[in-house]
Amino acid sequence: MEQTAHEPDWEFHFRSVDNKPGSIAVDLGLAKVAPLAHQPNLLKVSIKMTNPRPDGLSSLQETILLQNIEDDLEDALGKKCGATYAGRLTCGGHRKVYFYLGEPNGYAEHVQEVMQQYNSHAYTLKLIPDKDWNRYFNFLYPEPEQLQSIQNRKVVEELESNGDDLSKARQVDHWIYFKTEADRAAFLQSIAKENYSLVTSDYLASSEDYPHRLHISRTDKVDHQSIDKAVMYLRRLAQRHNGDYDGWETSIEV
Repeated sequence: MEQTAHEPDWEFHFRSVDNKPGSIAVDLGLAKVAPLAHQPNLLKVSIKMTNPRPDGLSSLQETILLQNIEDDLEDALGKKCGATYAGRLTCGGHRKVYFYLGEPNGYAEHVQEVMQQYNSHAYTLKLIPDKDWNRYFNFLYPEPEQLQSIQNRKVVEELESNGDDLSKARQVDHWIYFKTEADRAAFLQSIAKENYSLVTSDYLASSEDYPHRLHISRTDKVDHQSIDKAVMYLRRLAQRHNGDYDGWETSIEV
């Protein structure tokens, strides 16, 4: 069976589902290869938790067991159906696990074989066509600002792994791209009182959509909360001026 060639990149985020708190784990790495033409079907395995928290999320006592169920389902469906594990939702006292697969290949029997080992947990199955992977891209995948926050955290964790002292403020550089020179000028006017320094402002002929580049910097802290606040402000402001926030970088301070 054809297997998915991609680099797994599992991350977590939260989403309200039917006015209930939901926790999602998703393989972001699949976005680089999806949708997969040979896996047009979505399988949802919904597992009823026996001891959920009052808010419907998984309790500490049940988390390890649920992880074991997921691992066994991934192993069985991957080996016997060539299925790709895309993500999961925890909400309302249920753990819903999502796989993409091609021909059914007896998927129900394979799930049953796994769940027989966990007979205290009731479950249901649902298989639907989803050739465009809409459930993955429009539900499991983070919203743009959530994805930006995840990316920010990854940079912060990389700094920490290199011995960075996050309590030290330092120069943080940001890049934003605009459709027109007037949009860029309006953006600069909007941040005039925010103590940003202009590093470069140039034109990229190779960029058709956003050729007007802006590079700014400011002294800031880079713990996750601080950098999220700074980045989200610039990102939202850039959008209001038809711009595209492209990211940030900084030095390691020890």
